[in-house]
Amino acid sequence: MKHSGGCHCGAIGFAFETALAPSAWAIRACQCTFCRAHAALSSSDPQGRLAFVATDPAHLVRYRFGLGTADFLLCSRCGVYLGARTVTPEGTFGVINVHALQPIPPDLAAPSPTSYDGEPAAARSSRRAQRWTPVVDELDWEPARKP
Repeated sequence: MKHSGGCHCGAIGFAFETALAPSAWAIRACQCTFCRAHAALSSSDPQGRLAFVATDPAHLVRYRFGLGTADFLLCSRCGVYLGARTVTPEGTFGVINVHALQPIPPDLAAPSPTSYDGEPAAARSSRRAQRWTPVVDELDWEPARKP
């Protein structure tokens, strides 16, 4: 199944492909201050594929904090947080913010509060390579259009 998402103004987006039904997705409510401030709920599928796109690249902001091991992708025009991507020795991986899905599936699994406080950078990289979705350059994807 293919799912699309994007920011409010349509400048940036993503295509997420997974064989899992939304009710089977692992939804994580990270407890870091960034994710709580954005009311982010993250999901990924290690067997899926993910592509981030910028229809207006000037508005793509890559923000790093904490250990600086991932780029958190935001729109500079409307402020929406789309997801994050990281480069590890095993490849490039990403997660989506399910609140940026268009439309948001009505049957999403309940979120689980998650904390990664105290996790060393090497362990974080390894966890992401195992649990996050492989990022590809492109998917056959039609972005959601704003009226």
